[in-house]
Amino acid sequence: MIKNIKYVDGKGFDPYLNLALEEYLMQNVKENECILYLWQNENTIVIGRNQNPWKECKIHEFERDGGHLVRRLSGGGAVYHDQGNLNFTFLIRKQDYDVDRQLEVIVKAVRKLGIKAEKSGRNDITVSGRKFSGNAFYTRGDRCYHHGTMMVNSDLTKLSGYLQVSKEKLKLKGVDSVRSRVTNLSVYHPDLNIDILKEKLIEAFEEVYGQKAVIYAQNDLDQKALQKGREKFSSWEWLFGRDMKFQYELSKRFIWGNVDFQFQVNQGVVRDIQLFSDSMDPDFIDSIPEYLKGCRYENQDLTAGLSLVPAAIKARQEMKEDLVIYFTSVEL
Repeated sequence: MIKNIKYVDGKGFDPYLNLALEEYLMQNVKENECILYLWQNENTIVIGRNQNPWKECKIHEFERDGGHLVRRLSGGGAVYHDQGNLNFTFLIRKQDYDVDRQLEVIVKAVRKLGIKAEKSGRNDITVSGRKFSGNAFYTRGDRCYHHGTMMVNSDLTKLSGYLQVSKEKLKLKGVDSVRSRVTNLSVYHPDLNIDILKEKLIEAFEEVYGQKAVIYAQNDLDQKALQKGREKFSSWEWLFGRDMKFQYELSKRFIWGNVDFQFQVNQGVVRDIQLFSDSMDPDFIDSIPEYLKGCRYENQDLTAGLSLVPAAIKARQEMKEDLVIYFTSVEL
């Protein structure tokens, strides 16, 4: 049961420091506590933990224009952040983690503005069928976070110009372009700004949890720990990972996300593998490669390797079944 709620107002627009602060708060959230962290990035593309940055955005063009590429801890797809967008994160222990309750805060805050927001699918919040908020989730031990975007007055031209969303993904969602899927809240409330939205979010946060929020000052947190985290999130190793010369590539779009396998094969045996995905379950995706290394690069062996991947919950079992079926018949 939540006994204490706290609010952290992020300062500055440094995406690497902001993600470091998010991780720091998750590591330090106490039992029976919920923290709401509100923050903003400037000219930033944030990709999911298992995504291939070269396929998700126009990196060279983006960096040339002063943009920042960031890889978050959670799964899901790539998003564009600017100062017209407000990000939120709920940080909480697993026993009190409740996505519906957390989403209620977001929906209630927006409805306080006279905008009829609605939850759509697993991880979107929409107005009139158009998305203004996407959500993603992460768990480490008994600590969890749920974070998302809230587009107030984002530059939709840059959003659609820099992101390279797969045509399969857009087709699956029944839309024609990135830009057609999203909207700004300012369309429905022309006088809205970030400060007003923050006020409504704090009001809704206190009402949903029935308590008064205690304010955390960012400057009072462990600055050395935050700087160390910033170094991690801004490092080449975290952003791009190793450079593997792959020989074979297989891509498939499933209902739960896109998957891109890159294989390095020697004498018919898989010696190395990289796996990219926008799945909302990054831990499951991370567990797959070790079961394929050492397999012969042929359908039966790869299918047998996939069948050994642990999948304790129903959602993971369904993901594994989809992969097994795919590898049973795919042309290698």
